[in-house]
Amino acid sequence: MYLRLLVFGLIAGVSPYLVAQSAARVVMPLWPDGVPGAQTNAAPEADTTTAKDGLIAGRPVIRLGNVSQPTLTFYPPKAKNTGAAIVVFPGGGYHILAMDLEGTEVCDRLNSAGIACILVKYRVPDSGPYPKSDAALQDAQRAMGIVRAHAGEWKIDPERIGVLGFSAGAHLSAALSTHFDERLYAPVDASDKLSCRPDFALIIYPGYLAIAEQNFAPNPDIHVTGKTPPSFIVQAEDDTVHVENAVVYFMALKHAGVPAELHIYAQGGHGYGLRRTALPVTTWPDSALAWLHTIHVLTNENGNNSAPH
Repeated sequence: MYLRLLVFGLIAGVSPYLVAQSAARVVMPLWPDGVPGAQTNAAPEADTTTAKDGLIAGRPVIRLGNVSQPTLTFYPPKAKNTGAAIVVFPGGGYHILAMDLEGTEVCDRLNSAGIACILVKYRVPDSGPYPKSDAALQDAQRAMGIVRAHAGEWKIDPERIGVLGFSAGAHLSAALSTHFDERLYAPVDASDKLSCRPDFALIIYPGYLAIAEQNFAPNPDIHVTGKTPPSFIVQAEDDTVHVENAVVYFMALKHAGVPAELHIYAQGGHGYGLRRTALPVTTWPDSALAWLHTIHVLTNENGNNSAPH
């Protein structure tokens, strides 16, 4: 079974260490007929982590680089299916992807809560931020359409599909939350006729949402409107990427009348994912699950929302 999945993963452009080891998981290329603006002679995809890279909560991080063939992987819930789904965008400064810390580990936590997880391996390096490059945002738009097209097959509610991103992935989640009216690529199939607007967004230690050179003014390329989805935002005050990114985005949501919840912690730095430490900031996943109940994405046993059958 593993050998068959390994071969399928290699054909789909998935690194061997990320190949699904469960038949219930689904791996598929985002662009089956060719990636828009594909590079020729691209360097091979690989884990770029070295011995000099620091540990997070005492453990190393997979830093996946040279991604030229983007994919998505569907992880079904381990617990009772709630019908909710979250599309996950790992961070890495649009240079690499922290595929375990901000990817597979996130899906494991979501699956345990009865939430389907769709992990997107989007193009890097130099694929964002939009509009410097629109490659990552193309991948995000395409991924959301594909997920909605498979909602029935994957037993998820097409009106309860959100996004969760970290760092650059958080910026990508905000970019998708504000750039969903028009695709940035020529339509490929019926998936591209479906809405790519997330129903909610979790924005975790974001970058690129405030312009430091302009006294942390809002990024004009992330234009929040009343159609921007409800958002949950987390950042630490001592984040080297600057806490103003979270604050500026929250204020933009507030002024647009979009429901939002902001959590600012005194300490935590940047890039902790879901790994628990002694710092309170690493309890944010508990608050996020509570927020999903607040906005009725998740409900109690007697709630109105129920998983598709």
